[in-house]
Amino acid sequence: MSERKGRDNMKARFVTAASSGLLLMAASVFAQTPAKPAPKPATPTQTAPAAPAAAQPPRPFPEGAKIAYVDVQQIASESSEGKAARTKIDELSTKKTQDLQQRQKAIQDAQQKLNTGGSVMSDTARDQAEKDIERLQRDYQRAQQDAQEEVQSLTRDLQNDFQRKLLPLIGQVAAEKGLHMVFSAADSGLVWADPGLNITPDVIKRLNTFAATAPAAK
Repeated sequence: MSERKGRDNMKARFVTAASSGLLLMAASVFAQTPAKPAPKPATPTQTAPAAPAAAQPPRPFPEGAKIAYVDVQQIASESSEGKAARTKIDELSTKKTQDLQQRQKAIQDAQQKLNTGGSVMSDTARDQAEKDIERLQRDYQRAQQDAQEEVQSLTRDLQNDFQRKLLPLIGQVAAEKGLHMVFSAADSGLVWADPGLNITPDVIKRLNTFAATAPAAK
């Protein structure tokens, strides 16, 4: 019983880490990122930037090692599965944002019409215009809440699917290397470890291969 409980606890930690990875990738429904200014052209007096340092080759896996670790957030951000999930979330977020912007413009237009023509409206017409604005504002608030819930629901579904695929593949890589344990770097309290014990690239490759060969969902 204690061994089974230990496995369940380890799985729960991986699930939490996988969820965190996709949550960090998920775009905010209504956030707008300001455009970055274009870089200034170099002048003859400017010094050209130094070339980036060459990437260091991966460290070999230590012979005889029985433990390893993975960076689940890196897997979520760099794997084809994680990138596909990010695209789906971004597309839905963009669609919802555009709908809310249109609703907001309708409120602004109605308010502007009331501000400019309210003095010549009859009391009945003015009261109706104010009620219409209040209705548009209520509709906007409901649509905003619905949009947030829809994006959150999609994110949860993608997290569950990501976890379902990831955990068995980590187990496959661990079995091939003869490992006894695999830790999640973000949740284990890991301060330092031999870089060769990081099997994240192996898991990403395995996940990408799985995604490329798996039958398309109907």
